Order: sequence, then C-alpha cells, then structure tokens
Amino acid sequence: MNDNPAGLMEELKKVHRVVGKAMPGAPHAVLLVLDATTGQNALHQAKAFQEAVHVNGVILSKLDSSARGGMAFAIQQELDLPIYFAGLGEKPEDLQPFDPEAFVNNILLNQN
Repeated sequence: MNDNPAGLMEELKKVHRVVGKAMPGAPHAVLLVLDATTGQNALHQAKAFQEAVHVNGVILSKLDSSARGGMAFAIQQELDLPIYFAGLGEKPEDLQPFDPEAFVNNILLNQN
C-alpha cells in the first residue's frame, strides 16, 4: 500500500486509464466525496483530483455536523463542479440529493 499522496494520485490516474481501456467511454462519471469539516482544504483536494481524473461532481459528507460547508461555494465557483449529494448522517438513507436552496438557508439561519 502506498501512503505517499503523490503516489496515491498516480495510482488513481492508472485506475482511471485502465477502466477507460477496459470499457470505451468509461469512466462515465467521476464523483469526488469530500468531508465538509475539512474547510478550505477541500478546495485544494478537489483541484488535485480534478487535475488527475477530471471529476464530474461532488458528494459532501458530514454536512450534519458543525461543518459550515462554505467550501461548497468555492468548489462550485472555482472548479464549476456540481454538488450532487449531501451526507446528512451516518446511515445510507442519510445521503440525500443536494438541495442548494436548503443549504443556503441553513447557512443564513445559523449565523451568529
């Protein structure tokens, strides 16, 4: 197992290439799962993955916690990546389609 981040990214690129060779047009979608509690570091992660494998969209996990989720704005604005799903709990059924209006309302209502 490779614990070097650069090495792991190279392995991901290889998997992406192999899948493309095995099935023409594959992968059909690349979704990046980001932890909403990582803050602005999530933008750096998204940029790195976008450069490596051309991400099509994002799933934000842990939006039910104390995470403010502001990095969602930066990812959408800087990388033009849609957010498809939001993790609002620990159970599979807690993965919900992302609702931008509810997300913004939640941020505005929780201002201190």
